[in-house]
Amino acid sequence: MEEKKTSLLYKIIKGLVWFFYPKLKVVGAENLPKEGAILVGNHTQMNGPIAAELYCPGKHYTWCAGQMMELKEVPDYAFQDFWSQKPKWTHPWYKLLSYMIAPLSVCVFNNANTIGVYHDTRLIGTFKNTIKRLQEGNHVVIFPEHDVKYNHILYEFQDRFIDVAKLHYKKTGKTVSFVPLYIAPKLKAMYFGKPIQFNPDVPVAEERRRLCDYLMKEITDIAISLPEHTVVPYRNIPKKLYPSNIPKEETHESPGN
Repeated sequence: MEEKKTSLLYKIIKGLVWFFYPKLKVVGAENLPKEGAILVGNHTQMNGPIAAELYCPGKHYTWCAGQMMELKEVPDYAFQDFWSQKPKWTHPWYKLLSYMIAPLSVCVFNNANTIGVYHDTRLIGTFKNTIKRLQEGNHVVIFPEHDVKYNHILYEFQDRFIDVAKLHYKKTGKTVSFVPLYIAPKLKAMYFGKPIQFNPDVPVAEERRRLCDYLMKEITDIAISLPEHTVVPYRNIPKKLYPSNIPKEETHESPGN
């Protein structure tokens, strides 16, 4: 496999992030299969990709939004995904910031161990690249949350990433394992749960639901089993609204209160 040339600027940025970002301990690494697997985690805003790049054990690649790899597409995507839920009076500043970070974003995401994810005809390239990396023995890290709340820990998973396992099976005859991953920045740790295997004998729509339900439940259970801590949510909401991993006692308030 040809060696990827990494830019000096990226090496400097990665070194600075490694130096200043809190060191994370890895718990449950024994749950990672020896062969390539798909590691599915909570996004925790930018903490997920940083944790994956710096601390995920073994050889690995991380799915990232393809828009963050394209100079012209970064500003619109970054504002919408990172800052659109900030107070409206701050939006002009964040729109300016989204343009300012564009060159750095292109540098970082094109030099890190990433696989660009697209939601148009380029998606087939995402899947092919993912299968190639899995065949090489790499793990692939995916953060599939989107803007629909699941519980106090997670947002719902977009489920089409499961289709990679179907295509991988058709190409290789081998089943892929999915491993739940909970990242807890406040505990300075990342936790791997028990893997689950793709079943090629079940209709893919059923497998999407079965696997996503298992992964979301396992990640939630891992989070709840840990000492009380603040959960860094998927959405970039005000910090005072960040939830705790331990749900507070029922207040018996009526819905909507």
